[in-house]
Amino acid sequence: MNSTYRAMQVTTSAGLELVERPTPVPNAGEVLIAVEACGICGADASDIDKADPALQPARVPGHEVVGRILALGPNTPSIWKIGQRVGVGRLGGHCNECSECRRGRFNLCRNQPVLGSSCDGGYAEMMIARATGLVSIPDELSPEEAAPILCAGIATFNALKKSGAEAGDTVAILGIGGLGHMALQYARRMGFRVVAVGRGEDIAADALALGAHRYIDTNKENPAGELNAMGGAKAILTTTGNPVAVNALMPALSPEGRLIVLGVGKDPLPVSTGYLVGAERGVIGSMTGSPFENEKTLDFSVLSGVRPRIETMPLERAQEAVQKMRSGDANFRIVLTMGDQSNAHQ
Repeated sequence: MNSTYRAMQVTTSAGLELVERPTPVPNAGEVLIAVEACGICGADASDIDKADPALQPARVPGHEVVGRILALGPNTPSIWKIGQRVGVGRLGGHCNECSECRRGRFNLCRNQPVLGSSCDGGYAEMMIARATGLVSIPDELSPEEAAPILCAGIATFNALKKSGAEAGDTVAILGIGGLGHMALQYARRMGFRVVAVGRGEDIAADALALGAHRYIDTNKENPAGELNAMGGAKAILTTTGNPVAVNALMPALSPEGRLIVLGVGKDPLPVSTGYLVGAERGVIGSMTGSPFENEKTLDFSVLSGVRPRIETMPLERAQEAVQKMRSGDANFRIVLTMGDQSNAHQ
């Protein structure tokens, strides 16, 4: 095992710099991971911008991490072995002590680290992780394919499961980007009538290829009117934080339908209470899930052929990759690669 590893850490100017750090030793209940790939997510930009400039060492972003276990800390559960393929998503491992954990709601644990925000993430060749946050990675998925599923994948997969929609129901996906392109694939394979809602013609062909039965261009069409002409939507999954765009689509929600909010924005979402009460409609938030739910998402992806559309860039180009993501020029998802780490545990 190397005595040092490379990492991209946040600078005082909210940029990223390549540094070399000493290889850490995992504590009780932790593992050391040799990172093979780390996806870049929109939340990374917020983590970088909000990182504490006084923190030493500086924060390492990244929360779509796939690699192999290099070392085990004391009292690590026996299901985890040296060399095993694992991943870690946004949530860094539940505490097993709080009231939410005792209820089995591990994704709602309030005592777990958030990768790339409250603890170091995967923009690095190595990373420490809590064993409770580990996800087993299927052999059928490459590290680059698996990484975005650990965040964008599970976020949309779980949201669709919470939607209340059944096979044959109409489900609308608002926003066809890093999250939306995964939602379209899952929704189609779950048997829904899938309507993609986006802005502009440039995304139409991709939306249909990814699984949409119909694409609505908000630049040319009234999305609520078009959906209501189809009988309304049993569920609307929004990946955008723009409340104006979300509000424009809400009149298309059918009785007992649900709006599932994934996109986080700064401005409040105006909702008429009468509109909700009158037809028993609902608005719910949905976040990522537990490691077990993440494994279910990965397994479903393998079973149904769902894969993220990605472009890869090496670790040392992380700054460029984040800027490309911020600009909206990414080909759905960007994944950082660390070179060949498959034998790093040996």
